[in-house]
Amino acid sequence: MADAADLTATELLAEYRAGALSPVEAAGAVLARIERDDPELNAFCLLDEETTLDMARAATERWRRGATLGPLDGVPVSIKDVLLTRGWPTLRGSRTIDPARPWDEDAPSVARLREQGAVFVGKTTTPEFAWKGVTDNPLTGVTRNPWDPSRTPGGSSGGAAAAVAAGMAPLALGTDGGGSVRIPAAFTGTFTIKPTYGRIPHYPASPFGTLAHTGPMTNTVADAALLLDAVCGADGRDWSALPPPDVAFAEAGAAGAGRDDLTGLRVAFSPDLGFAKVDPEVAAPVAAAVEVFAELGAKVERVDPGFGDPVEAFEVLWFAGAAKVVEHLSPEERGLLDPGLREICEQGARYSALDYLTATARRMELGRVMGLFHERYDLLLTPTMPIAAFEAGPEVPPGSPSPRWTGWTPFTYPFNMTQQPAASLPCGFTSRGLPVGLQVVGARHADALVMAACAAYERARPWRRFTRR
Repeated sequence: MADAADLTATELLAEYRAGALSPVEAAGAVLARIERDDPELNAFCLLDEETTLDMARAATERWRRGATLGPLDGVPVSIKDVLLTRGWPTLRGSRTIDPARPWDEDAPSVARLREQGAVFVGKTTTPEFAWKGVTDNPLTGVTRNPWDPSRTPGGSSGGAAAAVAAGMAPLALGTDGGGSVRIPAAFTGTFTIKPTYGRIPHYPASPFGTLAHTGPMTNTVADAALLLDAVCGADGRDWSALPPPDVAFAEAGAAGAGRDDLTGLRVAFSPDLGFAKVDPEVAAPVAAAVEVFAELGAKVERVDPGFGDPVEAFEVLWFAGAAKVVEHLSPEERGLLDPGLREICEQGARYSALDYLTATARRMELGRVMGLFHERYDLLLTPTMPIAAFEAGPEVPPGSPSPRWTGWTPFTYPFNMTQQPAASLPCGFTSRGLPVGLQVVGARHADALVMAACAAYERARPWRRFTRR
């Protein structure tokens, strides 16, 4: 049998059911992979082998007795270090948070996983307070990409993506306020979906407001569906949480919602949203992936959705949120912050209420445009990123016209503003062997349709996952 660390969650569960593998063995394999590879990749900021193995032993006993707690019982999962986790500090990549404070509460998604018997492997790295699209912070340093450790895995869920890609956890919880699960998924050749806002309850409420989503990060669509099913649903601490969907996502992720083709689906393909500049080495595999949707029966039309770059409005909302994150810090504590974060916080603090409301109005108009667009098209396909992974460490790639991460992520943040479901599906490689992602965007609440389309594509074009060179 293959190394258990290389198995997907779906494959692990099949091994458990067959009695061929136990959760303790799977956890041991994952911990061994972390010990081998994480010193180079730096995907984890917290590991607790004793707790991980205790959870795995309990799951193994439940499988032995036929008394499993849920569909993810015994499956290893990592948790991004912005999500509260009972018994473990949540430091958010910052030297300004006291690790000795009480840590006695789980975030809603973490609580659901604990209730269902998932095995917590550890907490994954994030830029400080998840503020940017690459992953490094003053507390734990630079996180690297398994495909090429000289390059970034993206961010802000870069540790989660690197862990999944490298076999250091088959499942990961990430968050996405402007592309933070989709950017690293595209850079690491993994799958993710930022579901409709509220689909996964979130607590504490993000200072970035209703831009911030929680999302699964996995190697396959089927695994993401399993994780979504585990963490969706209402939680009294999140007043904006949606009720559970009528149909389990596993049906869409594993069986294409009962269909093996995309006949009749109305699909728009926008290679640049009408304003973005895309590297030809990214554009080519994305265009080839779009052809697969046509081959599967979708009616594909090349068309832009009809909005200009909303980056200025997004930055008002994002930078003001960052200022809110640090408003309680003393001048001495602010001196400990990532310099780039400190800069945007200073900028965000200068915005007026009128500036914020003007940006909100721009956001509402963008939502109107996309709402009408999806009356004509079921899905919108774009590149997830206009470039492949660049050097680890800097916030922006060489030659970037903007000093901020928003200058090279034009395809992701618009759909945080509109709260739509948006997935990143691995679809090819550059000539240097770096992964490329296809973004699949649906109308608000059309999460299952996005998952079904991604599952159909994945079956038609199985993905070559990362293997250690």
